[in-house]
Amino acid sequence: MRKAGITIKDLFNTLPQVGEVRWISIRPKRQSMPVEKESVLADASHGLEGDHYGGGANGKRQVTLINEEHLKSVASFLGKESLNPALLRRNIMVKGINLMALKDQQFQIGEAILKMTGLCQPCSRMEENLGEGGYNAMRGHGGITAKIIKSGLIKIGDHVKLISS
Repeated sequence: MRKAGITIKDLFNTLPQVGEVRWISIRPKRQSMPVEKESVLADASHGLEGDHYGGGANGKRQVTLINEEHLKSVASFLGKESLNPALLRRNIMVKGINLMALKDQQFQIGEAILKMTGLCQPCSRMEENLGEGGYNAMRGHGGITAKIIKSGLIKIGDHVKLISS
């Protein structure tokens, strides 16, 4: 039941769930498979340390994130039990928070502050990595892109939470 006086704007700025970082990777070279990491420095000027796609200080795609919950959906669409997150080519996999609820919002992961900049649409590599139908299985489940607002260390197990405005 909706509380009196609560607006849609209030709802956009309230997200009680706190997520958790479950997997981190970087890709040192274009077209290379991701390298799994326990932690990574998110640098507002250059993107993720060691990742080939830093995007610079103005890059809207310095970091890509995906929900662990979506891996289960994509695997199901493909008739598989599970998927290796490396095949999806995202930097950070999180659990427990709906990344889409972070639209146009700033959020904290570990020491870093990021801002969602858009959707991370699947590319044709999904057919190659996941098999026939991989691209379409990923549609709507590709995660988000983000820009780093404040540099800081991100580690497996760190919390992911909305910074209310």
